Amino acid sequence: MKKLISPWWALLLLLIIIPIRVEDPAFVESLRLRYFDTLISSKVETTNGIHLVNIDESALEDYGQFPFSRNVYATIVEDLYNRGAGLVVWNIMMPEADRLGQDKVFAKTLKDYPVVLPNIGAAKTKNEPRNPGAVSIGDSKNKTVDYPGIIANIKSLEDNAIGVGIVNTFPEVDGVVRRMPLVISSGDTLYPNLSLEVLRVIANDPSFQIKFNELGIQALRIPQFGKIKTDTIGRVWIDWQQKGIEHSLTNLPKNFNNEIVIIGVTASGLVNPLSTSIGEVWPHHAQASLIATLSNQINISRPDWATGAELISILLLSIFLILFTRWKYGIIFNIGLIGGLYYCSIHLFTKEALLIDALYPIVSLSVIYAVAYTIKFVSELNQKLLIKKQFGTYLSPALVEKLQKNPELLKLGGETRELSIMFTDVRGFTSISEHYGKDVQGLTSIMNRYMTAMTSKIIKYNGTLDKYIGDAQMAFWNAPLDDKEHALNSVRAALEMLKDLDTFNKEISKENIPAFGMGLGINTGEVVVGNMGSTQRFDYTCLGDTVNLAARLEGQSKTYGVRIILGHRTASLIDEHYPVVELDTIAVKGKTIGVKVYTIAELDDEFSHKKFLRAYYAGEWETALLLTVKLKNTNISLIDYYDNMILRLYEGKPKNFDGVYRPTSK
Repeated sequence: MKKLISPWWALLLLLIIIPIRVEDPAFVESLRLRYFDTLISSKVETTNGIHLVNIDESALEDYGQFPFSRNVYATIVEDLYNRGAGLVVWNIMMPEADRLGQDKVFAKTLKDYPVVLPNIGAAKTKNEPRNPGAVSIGDSKNKTVDYPGIIANIKSLEDNAIGVGIVNTFPEVDGVVRRMPLVISSGDTLYPNLSLEVLRVIANDPSFQIKFNELGIQALRIPQFGKIKTDTIGRVWIDWQQKGIEHSLTNLPKNFNNEIVIIGVTASGLVNPLSTSIGEVWPHHAQASLIATLSNQINISRPDWATGAELISILLLSIFLILFTRWKYGIIFNIGLIGGLYYCSIHLFTKEALLIDALYPIVSLSVIYAVAYTIKFVSELNQKLLIKKQFGTYLSPALVEKLQKNPELLKLGGETRELSIMFTDVRGFTSISEHYGKDVQGLTSIMNRYMTAMTSKIIKYNGTLDKYIGDAQMAFWNAPLDDKEHALNSVRAALEMLKDLDTFNKEISKENIPAFGMGLGINTGEVVVGNMGSTQRFDYTCLGDTVNLAARLEGQSKTYGVRIILGHRTASLIDEHYPVVELDTIAVKGKTIGVKVYTIAELDDEFSHKKFLRAYYAGEWETALLLTVKLKNTNISLIDYYDNMILRLYEGKPKNFDGVYRPTSK
């Protein structure tokens, strides 16, 4: 025990903590970004004077089907200026001609009244985007966010608008929008973000200016406005506490007082909101916050020296902490360090708008402190291991009965046979944990209720529950008892588990508990199954590549936006009983050979889905992308799958694509 609490163990841990931060895996980056969210959200909420005109449900009732005819758009713009708008920003794309032939009317209005229109960076150019005439110094190649093409408005509208800007977002690793690029490139042309274009128009400058060095963007400015601080690829942090003044299109104020007016869609089902650190935000609301961030010169930034300073602080303070572990009141020093780091981070943000991560250093110091004072920890750990040893083996009733009849089965070894193997995992566990906070007993209780509900269906359909892995489950069919319909029974169990999960969520919603999500992976193939372990302790389990693939399939259910993913063998054994749909061919992490994966779903247009897959496998990604738009509207049951495939197709086809998708995560 003395060796365990030796300073050398704390130093060894330090040598692990620092490389993790240097490598900066996704979960570390995600936690850091969430900490930055708390810093930014600590700012006082401010009404920025930008007006947000929403095309909402009441507007649809008054104006009819959306999109409105372009002569209606013209009337809206004229009305906004008659009410004293200083500049109208029209955050609605118009890449197609008006179905009622009113483009000339709207084009004339754009010529008479200053309006800024949006463009979108995309996989392919549509229409002719207006050249913004950026003035650049230095080589810009591969130094900005780049898109193969630009989707522009029709030419008559593009030519008559006073300004045109890009509205693409740039989510972080966790899918949350915190920063936006002010400049993107397509080919050799640089295009401004819509917010930057608004500032240029207000400043009455003919262009924006940008300077590049070997690292990326060095400086960005609008001459009449001044320099804007960005990172090396042109992104700025958005101050989400900058709030616009909202109005329904059907209830506008008498006077906008010569302020900016941004019009966009908020009616349900027409536009998807953005996921941000403050929740879901409509796209034109995000542009308003960005415009206010820029115009008020709120230069939130992450300095270049921040990562180095954080690593040095972890190294030095950890050494000091280890030295103080011999002190009886060393905990006071630890608390002082943690408090000091947090205060410094808050102070630098409040005074200088600098984003410095205090979370990783605080966690690192806390862990090292826990190792240095681990006597109580080791004692509690030994107690937990004893409990695990006593209650770690879980057998299905069928297995218990068979062992009672054949005690000789309690020996090491196994046999090769075909099994259907299921892995499940909880989705949304973070929000559930946050709901309970420090109430560990409450979290344990709800997890036991969930596991009980799910396990009952495994047992009902003759499955063997292999183990619980945190909030995950592993089960298999066709062992130890023969089951000719093992694949079918595994799928039956899975579908009833999902049905029971919906019932379970309805019950816990009455208790204000967040809903549980669940992903399942089922794979069928030959494995070795039997009692495995040591002579002192063994479990009835299975091993083999089929098991590993089943686990990987469960992990990919989130990638494809479905709740069940089936391996090829499983799908072939149940396709006469359930509507099996092919999703993709993937080579899961650690594998080179692709396997087809499937789900269970009712399709209204199965022919188009197969056509989409043929185009996708053949590398005809542009054709595949067009088909997904149609499929989203017809095969509603797979809308999340198509959304995810659209994102993949937008990213562009990898080099040497052979029809096999190779995910980088498990």
